[in-house]
Amino acid sequence: MNFKDYIRVIPDYPQPGIRFKDITTLLQNGPVYREAIDQLRQLIKEKEIDVIAGPEARGFVIGAPLAYALGVGFIPIRKSGKLPGDTIEADYALEYGKDKLAMHTDAIKPGQKVLIADDLLATGGTIQTSIDLIKQLGGEIVGAAFLIELTYLDGRSKFDGLDVVSLVQY
Repeated sequence: MNFKDYIRVIPDYPQPGIRFKDITTLLQNGPVYREAIDQLRQLIKEKEIDVIAGPEARGFVIGAPLAYALGVGFIPIRKSGKLPGDTIEADYALEYGKDKLAMHTDAIKPGQKVLIADDLLATGGTIQTSIDLIKQLGGEIVGAAFLIELTYLDGRSKFDGLDVVSLVQY
């Protein structure tokens, strides 16, 4: 299946020069969304995974159904101030700004094998921050799975030795 047929590209959003990859058009098509999750599951099914972590917010719509399909738990990585319990936080840079991510301090048990899932790998800033938070809590990163990868930004080069999979490349 050519998932690009279901991803809308919006020019100059959220700022001039960015060609935003809008996955809402894929998500609203049940059979296509299911196929995307199924194909990602096939790419990672041989990995030993205890939990999947996904950064807010589109990481939730990839990571949670992927966790469900594998029968493992899901850990949300949220923006600062959005989690009710004790948290750890880290700053990160986006392609077009800066933000902070947070995780509950009890989200990961030391030694748990964690796969990170998100909709898009661009420069790698969000994922590197997620990795840093997970490692602070003693988690072992076993890989990362993405619906889309912007290969021209070479984000995967930041993760030397990490197994990275993606369904669609631009």
